Amino acid sequence: MSQPTLRTLRSPLGRARGMGAAKTGTHHWWMQRVTSVALLPLTLWLVFSLARMPDSTWQQAVSWIGRPFNAVLLLAFLAAAFHHTAAGLQVVIEDYVRGELPRMGAVLAVKGLCALLWLVATLAVLRIAV
Repeated sequence: MSQPTLRTLRSPLGRARGMGAAKTGTHHWWMQRVTSVALLPLTLWLVFSLARMPDSTWQQAVSWIGRPFNAVLLLAFLAAAFHHTAAGLQVVIEDYVRGELPRMGAVLAVKGLCALLWLVATLAVLRIAV
């Protein structure tokens, strides 16, 4: 005897939509794009700003960081750069590290290291700027 079939009015795409493995893949992908777009002007600003002061002294560099506009843009650059780095390395780890435990440990180590480095860099900018 055959199994009774369920009839539904939903299409296969409708049933599958939003049902990814962890339901967070779209957010991760979207944040990679947002940080990429944010990093483009911030990186250009930083490169051109630093290129204009090749012979600056330590005091001039500290003075430049201490300006509110520069400090805010530096903090935005740091946040976007470390978030983008952590997310990108997470994808690489998930693609190439075998085994659940090593993969989870590597992702946690990368995220922890990026968070720690972001915190240290942010505190350095704030210490100079405030």
